[in-house]
Amino acid sequence: MRMTSMPWLPLTEVADDARDAVRTFRELGGRHYGSLPVDQSRANFERACELNGLAGDDAVTHDDIAVPVTGGSIRVRLYRPRNAAGIGCDPLVVFIHGGGWVIGSVDTHDGICRHLARHGGCPVASVEYRRSPEHRWPVPLEDCERALDYLITHAPALAIDASRVVLAGDSAGGNMATIIANAGSAARTAIVGQLLFYPVTDLTASLPSYRRIQGGFPLVAESMRWFRDHYVPAGTPLDLARLSPLLHAEGRRQPPMFIATVGLDPLCDEGAAYASCAARAGSEVEHHHLPAHHHGIVTAARHIATARYLLERAAAFVRRLAERGGVGV
Repeated sequence: MRMTSMPWLPLTEVADDARDAVRTFRELGGRHYGSLPVDQSRANFERACELNGLAGDDAVTHDDIAVPVTGGSIRVRLYRPRNAAGIGCDPLVVFIHGGGWVIGSVDTHDGICRHLARHGGCPVASVEYRRSPEHRWPVPLEDCERALDYLITHAPALAIDASRVVLAGDSAGGNMATIIANAGSAARTAIVGQLLFYPVTDLTASLPSYRRIQGGFPLVAESMRWFRDHYVPAGTPLDLARLSPLLHAEGRRQPPMFIATVGLDPLCDEGAAYASCAARAGSEVEHHHLPAHHHGIVTAARHIATARYLLERAAAFVRRLAERGGVGV
């Protein structure tokens, strides 16, 4: 049974390397995020990433770190390439996983972080912030800020160089990554870059791509409203800078930005608009737009070649930042 009365886009409009994934999703009922309870959505996403995400990489080691936060602690997984020669001049990539602030974990994005560590040649710290609805905004964002502060403070003990940081994330993680990258809270280090995969930048959900993508894909307009309602406390203005960075981006020069947007995604227009704002303000922007791919491809990169290409380009972006040295803005 279809989960919406709106007609689904035909499979012929989906990229060749993603068509089988979308076809299988539809054949299994097309139940997008927001159509199932939170616990089941979390379990389904964990399973999907296990089946479709990049496999583990033995060329990368990791340690799990407990980081104290207000009211508890969170896990940060620190990845290092095996060939790393101690503390160097490579930037630290702080990765914030996606999942609408509700689903996802360091495990769902393990393969992505291992890929960035190995092919970017740098340490990667993946943050497992507390999720909504158990912990609503601003708790997940503040957890990520606390993790960054902890990594900076304890860098010598962790044998990392946190003097230069790249903030990275997909979807909701991209939202928090770019907010932190442009916030005064990151003033203790040089934010030399951003890696943003189809980020959430406008929680008002008012741009046309929300009207285009209403069914037939795992993430549709209804999904984003469901995630938003679990994340944002009732009555909170959606246009705040710490929720909707696009609405505060015009004229603001940002750290160098790698950003990927996909056409079959309710977030498509806000991501493209965010890249354009940054470029107009004089920021260095590398924008990859894939008109025939859907949201979530980097967590399905095992089977989608274009997603692997995106991750290769992101790793190359990090390597260029490392070679450049100094401050990125």
